[in-house]
Amino acid sequence: MRIAVMGAGAVGAYFGAKLSASGHNVAFLARGVHLDALRRKSLRVDSPGGDLVIQNALFTNDPGEVAAVDLILFCVKSYDTDVAVGALAPMIGNATTILSLQNGVDNADKIAARWGQRRTLAGVVYLGSQLVGPGTIKHSAGGRIVFGEMNGSVGDTTKSIEQALTAAQIPCEISKDIRKAQWRKLLWNAPFCAISCLTRTTVKEIIESDSLRKLAVDCMNEVMQAARTQGVDLEPELLDETLTFSKTLGDFKPSMLQDLEARKPLEYEAFNGVVVKLLRHAGKEVPVNQVFYGTLEYLDKKIREEAAG
Repeated sequence: MRIAVMGAGAVGAYFGAKLSASGHNVAFLARGVHLDALRRKSLRVDSPGGDLVIQNALFTNDPGEVAAVDLILFCVKSYDTDVAVGALAPMIGNATTILSLQNGVDNADKIAARWGQRRTLAGVVYLGSQLVGPGTIKHSAGGRIVFGEMNGSVGDTTKSIEQALTAAQIPCEISKDIRKAQWRKLLWNAPFCAISCLTRTTVKEIIESDSLRKLAVDCMNEVMQAARTQGVDLEPELLDETLTFSKTLGDFKPSMLQDLEARKPLEYEAFNGVVVKLLRHAGKEVPVNQVFYGTLEYLDKKIREEAAG
């Protein structure tokens, strides 16, 4: 299978490396010093499940150099979705499928609006990985993908992608209700990413703090209300399940805290902005996510100003 990884960062490079190691022809699209290192030294993935070094692959920032592929792993940050969707054209053929492995609940819709729902899959990733230096990914835990067609069908192409992922030793599951799976992940991302950034705390510190844990629960309740505006019903017991899961993560730093510490833009729109937007549109109050959204917007602005010089 010919595969392109659009956004070969901590998520895309990890899964792309696994697929490349299993024999697929994988092209990695990256940029900046990370791309320079990939071209000079190859891609390295340090993992408790076995280290990988990918050398004989195409590392590029030009989709035209890749040409049409069978599968695109779409792994750019949510704030880059609109631009990246337009850049896919040279890699789209008659049989190309695009699998979004992004945070948030609406990225696959943006892809489908440009390239059609028939060729678009939405995915949810459960992975602990970090870009620790140009060309080097550190995988610490997890690596499962839940994905599915947006209309709930399960076609032959979706099944073939599941087979390819499984053969590459990537745990995966096809979901007939992928939108609910996306909202379930947002139930974790919205509180824990925001709180970790605003208080500079790990998941363990949040869980062990009565005040921060309560704040997380209040945020999750708003996420559940927002999901209902989209016809997605998240069961009340998911609150306790999410907290119980969080206890297993220890001193894990959520992805947005990693971005903040690296002075990279923040995905606050995808995590908290969508909750604010949906609940305001429904005429409901959204006090917790509104505060998260406003403060994270300020931090993001400062980061972008620093980057601009």
